[in-house]
Amino acid sequence: MRGKNIVATTVGISEIFDNTVRVIPLTGKYYPKINDLVIGKVTTNTSLSWELDISSSYVGVLPASDVFGRNFSAHADELFSKLRPGDLVATRVANFDRTRDPLLTVSDMDLGKIDSGDLVEISPSKVPRLIGKRGSMIQIIENATGTTITIGQNGRIVVAGEDPDGLLKAKKAIQMINEKAHVANLTEQVRKMLETKGD
Repeated sequence: MRGKNIVATTVGISEIFDNTVRVIPLTGKYYPKINDLVIGKVTTNTSLSWELDISSSYVGVLPASDVFGRNFSAHADELFSKLRPGDLVATRVANFDRTRDPLLTVSDMDLGKIDSGDLVEISPSKVPRLIGKRGSMIQIIENATGTTITIGQNGRIVVAGEDPDGLLKAKKAIQMINEKAHVANLTEQVRKMLETKGD
C-alpha cells in the first residue's frame, strides 16, 4: 500500500472481487503452500519415501507410510509395487516451511496414483484464471465437454472423459486460457470456442 494506491511486487493481472484485490503473476515456478492440491510425477525413491517432481524449485516428498499405511515396513514392503518412476500422483501439501522440501500426502479422498486421463501442463500462475471466480471457468469447460478435470496448483492438469472430441476441446480450452490469461473477455472466448462444431 502506498498512500491510497495498492502497488504489486510482481507483474500480473489484477482481480478485484468484493473488498479484495489480488494479482495473478504471469510467469514463475510453483511455490508450495500447505493444503495445495498438486499433481506430482514420481522421479525416484529411497527405502522410506518417493521423490516427486512438482514443477517447483523444491522436490515433493511422499512418505511410504502414507501409501502403505501404519504397518509399513521398509524391509518387507517393495515401494515399486505401489508407485514407479513416471507415475502421476494427485497429492496434497501436508507440510512446508522453506527449510526442507514439501511433505506430501495422499490420505485425503480422491488422492493417489492417477491411472487414466490426459496430462496438460500450464504455467502455475495461470491456475487461478483456469479455475475462475468460484470455479466458474472450470465448470463451463467440464459441462461443455463432458470431462472431469483435476487441477493441480502446480500447473499440472489431468483431463478425463469418454468422448475423444470432448477431451480434445477441454485440452484446447485449457491451452487457450494458458496463452490468453491476460485477455479481459476470456470467459466469452472460451465459451464460443466450446460451442463451435468440430475442432
